[in-house]
Amino acid sequence: MELKRVVVTGLGALTPIGNSVNEYWDNLINGVSGAAPITHFDAGKFKTQFACELKGYDPLDHFDRKEARKLDPFAQYAMVSVAEAIADSGLDSEDLDKNRIGVIWGSGIGGLKTFQDECMNFAHGDGTPRFNPFFIPKMIADIASGHISIKYGFRGPNFTTVSACASATNALIDSFNYIRLGKANAMVAGGSEAAVNEAGVGGFNALHALSTNNENYATASRPFDATRDGFVLGEGAGAIILEEYEHAKARGAKIYCELAGGGLSADAYHITAPHPEGIGAINVMNACLEDAHMKPSDIDYVNVHGTSTPLGDIAETKAIVKVFGEHAYKLNISSTKSMTGHLLGAAGAIESIACIKALEHQIIPPTINHVVEDENLDNKLNLTLNKAQKREVKAALTNTFGFGGHNTSAIFKKI
Repeated sequence: MELKRVVVTGLGALTPIGNSVNEYWDNLINGVSGAAPITHFDAGKFKTQFACELKGYDPLDHFDRKEARKLDPFAQYAMVSVAEAIADSGLDSEDLDKNRIGVIWGSGIGGLKTFQDECMNFAHGDGTPRFNPFFIPKMIADIASGHISIKYGFRGPNFTTVSACASATNALIDSFNYIRLGKANAMVAGGSEAAVNEAGVGGFNALHALSTNNENYATASRPFDATRDGFVLGEGAGAIILEEYEHAKARGAKIYCELAGGGLSADAYHITAPHPEGIGAINVMNACLEDAHMKPSDIDYVNVHGTSTPLGDIAETKAIVKVFGEHAYKLNISSTKSMTGHLLGAAGAIESIACIKALEHQIIPPTINHVVEDENLDNKLNLTLNKAQKREVKAALTNTFGFGGHNTSAIFKKI
């Protein structure tokens, strides 16, 4: 059978550096850091006391008080970003067959704050169970896709992907596959995460995964820098409307670009550490290029996973050189996590949006906070350090890797 083409027709973003796609993109291009002292709880006794929180987000701007109390923050963020993407795409028209529009969402953890709050309330009591009846529906990770479908009446394929930090890109690739196989006309895809709380920060601290550079928090997310010491936790959501090309054309939709291919692999190595030679990363990028019927030389920009960890940044750049060969030195490479922090299950969505906007505006967002060159990295690579760079961008590849050894890649190209 002939696979159908899949295009992007709507975007939505709620990020630590902007509560809309345009605000997010402007701050990406201008190299704005989203890191600041934690305000969601008293982090005075925690090893890490800063994060990339949302700024100026008030749930009551989007939900009435009763509705907001029924939604964990991760589901709120999903709903807000999807509302922007739906408005952008015009997908809420009553003329569309909503039986053939679905939702596949990604979240690495789901309702962590809800779980934490309910368990703490029980622990502080006398053993009498007084759980909120919305405890389970607020906590479970699949609930975001459920709420989205209920609000808009989308009755197509509906579920949530969980692959830690790769969750949102998994959601995009699954959505892509359903459309190109003819199982849906359009899909709402993306991811959300809300883990800046005691359990999230404390848990990642216990793993020694987070930066503890409290004195220099604004520049602590410093991918590729020799002094990097872990990732900076972020929160938020990104939503992308994927649509079958002919369906989008027939309704006169604005088309940003084409989703050309997706790749999936596993490291099969360690629960948190990447394979030192980047074998899983090599396999996933090769699989993605093969799926897109593209050559390494067709890619202009790679938005790396680039979390600012000592091991991960080296393994990923090694993999890029292995996959792209000499063309690796003609690529622009950047880690937008230097600005947003790591949004875990939402990372793949907001970083895909960065790629889509790079294609639209022909400019590469930078890797900020780089000061000290790391002699263990191939410094002939153009890591787009500290300042955005204008260039021709016909195709962009984004990498997202998750704890457990889950690897995902997606390629977006101009149409």
